[in-house]
Amino acid sequence: MPQDGSERRAPIICSKNSRVPIRAVFCNRSNRVVRPVWIDYQGQPQPYEKLQPGTGRKMNTFAGHPWMFRDAETDDLLRVNSKELFIPKPADGGSIVVVTITLPVFSLKERALQVIRHLVQPEDYRSLEIARTLHEDLEDKPSVMKDLNRMTL
Repeated sequence: MPQDGSERRAPIICSKNSRVPIRAVFCNRSNRVVRPVWIDYQGQPQPYEKLQPGTGRKMNTFAGHPWMFRDAETDDLLRVNSKELFIPKPADGGSIVVVTITLPVFSLKERALQVIRHLVQPEDYRSLEIARTLHEDLEDKPSVMKDLNRMTL
């Protein structure tokens, strides 16, 4: 236990020790370049090679090793088998697990923020004639760690 009074907690989302191999195929069914991210034993994101739109890749992983998938350009969280995380489980008969990556249904506000971030330089956000809270939302870009922290609450 730390002496300074702060309490260190083990990350809730992290890879578990497992000797159960999983053969998976990551299938990018979106129109975005996807960055697969493995969450390691310490709960830290470990990015893997990007997947181009409409492509797939065979991956060897283990049961209990979480994965998330991000838009490689915007860092937005994508869906995997209709969820935010893929946590492999043993398949019947050791067959290959198909992992389908798709776009989530973004709210109108989320989609507008994505478009503005794409069209406007960050240093120009505050010059836009929009509500102050939207300036703050624009500056609060998506990140793996924010999503992991949100998922553990």
